[in-house]
Amino acid sequence: MTGSQDIARVLDQAHSICAEQGARLTEKRKRVLQVVLESPEPLSAYQIADQYRDNHGQTLSVMSVYRMLNFLKENELVHRLETTNQYLPCSHITCKHDHEVPQFLICDECHGVNEVGIRKEILQELSANIEDTGFTLARQQIEFHGICNTCRKADA
Repeated sequence: MTGSQDIARVLDQAHSICAEQGARLTEKRKRVLQVVLESPEPLSAYQIADQYRDNHGQTLSVMSVYRMLNFLKENELVHRLETTNQYLPCSHITCKHDHEVPQFLICDECHGVNEVGIRKEILQELSANIEDTGFTLARQQIEFHGICNTCRKADA
């Protein structure tokens, strides 16, 4: 995310989203979200705690950061990358339309992440195929690791 005006707009929208859902975006939660928004790459809870301390001169325990991240995740403001245990902002906070199920393309060189939608029909078919084996899915998040176009071109 770039620009303080863009971040302020996203934080205002995040506040509205929480209010619509009967949740409260406290100042500390808002600041944690801001740390995630300002980062060019996904962050761990430890990195967020360090950045929070550097930005705001206050210490947050990592457990507090995890609780705040869970709140932000439940309100669809951040995503957790399962394979790396890192967090990134939802790219659709300011959108007003329905979105496809988010999936993530993770570059193993620059650590950039691209959030892409997967059509619900494809995910439903995949889920049905999985359930046919007797396996029960706990989550429907797909993460693909590879090399992004920018890094691939730089390596060429």
